[in-house]
Amino acid sequence: MKSTGEKSLRWQVEKWLAPVPALPVHVIEFGRTRWGGSRYVYVSTADGARALFFFRHDDGAWSVCPPGVTSHRVNKASLLF
Repeated sequence: MKSTGEKSLRWQVEKWLAPVPALPVHVIEFGRTRWGGSRYVYVSTADGARALFFFRHDDGAWSVCPPGVTSHRVNKASLLF
């Protein structure tokens, strides 16, 4: 079972994007998905070399995997619009 810290958006961003003072991360976009209304945050490194979507699940945890998606082929257009 994940600890409370591993469920936070901050922990996930640090795990996946490893920001450093010389290359911080920025929130590019946030909102709700069109399917189910789950919250999402799109985060990118300052140089734009790395970026990920993070999704909030019903239990309050954040993850790079959207809640309830069973297909392995997911793109931004199908999630947000």
